Amino acid sequence: MAAVTLLTAGCAGGAKSGDVDVAYVARDVESLYAEAKRRLDRGNTRLAAALFDEVERQHPYSPWARRAQLMSAFSYYVAQDYNQAIQSAQRFLSIHPGNKDAPYAYYLIALSYYEQISDVQRDQSITKQAQTALREVDRRFPTSEYAADARLKLDLVNDHLAGKEMEIGRLYQSQGMWLAAQLRFQNVVESFQSTSHTPEALYRMAETNLALGIPDEAVKYTAVLGANYPGSEWYEKAYKLVQRHAPDVHPT
Repeated sequence: MAAVTLLTAGCAGGAKSGDVDVAYVARDVESLYAEAKRRLDRGNTRLAAALFDEVERQHPYSPWARRAQLMSAFSYYVAQDYNQAIQSAQRFLSIHPGNKDAPYAYYLIALSYYEQISDVQRDQSITKQAQTALREVDRRFPTSEYAADARLKLDLVNDHLAGKEMEIGRLYQSQGMWLAAQLRFQNVVESFQSTSHTPEALYRMAETNLALGIPDEAVKYTAVLGANYPGSEWYEKAYKLVQRHAPDVHPT
């Protein structure tokens, strides 16, 4: 088996894949694929991805090329090059949308977005992309093992997005922007009601409605909080709040 030669960036005659340049050496498809797999097994994931890409480049009409596309995406994922993993998986799906491995390609895309989720203090566009991709896995392949894991991860993603809404709402609240804060808390109550942030969001709805001069609504949200989270600290706080500021108002 001919040795695979690595070149530095900018050398002519090679195929560049991610951060790795692979010199063009014509090889039979089985040997090239086997070398890529060997590199992957040894943990040299970027070179493995480049070699899997080379399988497709040298043998585009071979059945091995289809397999190599997905293995390339997986290698990039393991290498934590998530953008390349997404691109490779999307390429696989564009060429082989009905392939038996399509569910895994969709799942790999979702995982690649999921692994990039940042803390709630940062922009959440990646989190939303992860949410969309995970929902797509569940929608397309609801009975698959990938869908089961996607649903678990969706719960975490939703909790993350709800946490961001709460952070923004509390910021608006601290600045006296009561209506803007209320809209954020309401979004948590309506769109992320199964997350861990819902009890606090209901309490904040009571707070903001009192600040806006709508005690009836404050009492209503406190009643909802008491019915669903009767032993929580947020219900206790909300109950004391409305008793202090709206003692004569009763839920309807």
